[in-house]
Amino acid sequence: MKLSPSRFRIRPSGLPRLPRVAPGMRIGLYGGSFNPAHAGHRHVSRMALKRLGLDRVWWIVTPGNPLKDTGELATTAMRVEEARRVSDDPRIDVTAFEEEIGARYTVDTLAYLKRRYPGVRFVWIMGADNLASFHRWRGWRRIAGMMPMAVIDRPGWTLKATRSRSATTLSSSRISEAEAPALPGLVPPAWVFLHGPRSHLSSTQLRQWRRTSPTGRR
Repeated sequence: MKLSPSRFRIRPSGLPRLPRVAPGMRIGLYGGSFNPAHAGHRHVSRMALKRLGLDRVWWIVTPGNPLKDTGELATTAMRVEEARRVSDDPRIDVTAFEEEIGARYTVDTLAYLKRRYPGVRFVWIMGADNLASFHRWRGWRRIAGMMPMAVIDRPGWTLKATRSRSATTLSSSRISEAEAPALPGLVPPAWVFLHGPRSHLSSTQLRQWRRTSPTGRR
């Protein structure tokens, strides 16, 4: 079911404030709780920028993942502040507009962006661990048909991801890594699995370290 614009909230002054864009730009969308953001997120973003020939990557800090426990979720403001510090790259923009428009699911967020910026070439970026559970996302087939997707390999997830239900279903839409620079201009469904140096960092491990380390609680 498609959402009408009236399903989203807007600020009294108008549309939510988003990073600056221009028609024809190639922008990667990297969503997550970023609880907390870390160097692994930056690594994924820089790989996508280079391998896909993107102009920018947006870190979309979500209000909370419906598939995860939000008991340890820091406030949106805290997560955005840390994400901006960690991103450390002028090509990475941090935004939390989902909270402003009241979008809870990725499919709604992407539909909103496609309507608002029809001339922008968006690419959805996710880790291999997300691909493994992608079939559990609300409207996952619609997401795949909405914009091209780039899946970044993660330690321990290569086989689980490529053998997952979603990967198998979308196998005919997968392109080779050699074709990755063309991905932003392809008509979806289209996706690529990018191998390369992998980061072992995870937000879960960092939260655990902060709970147990005296320096981590500062």
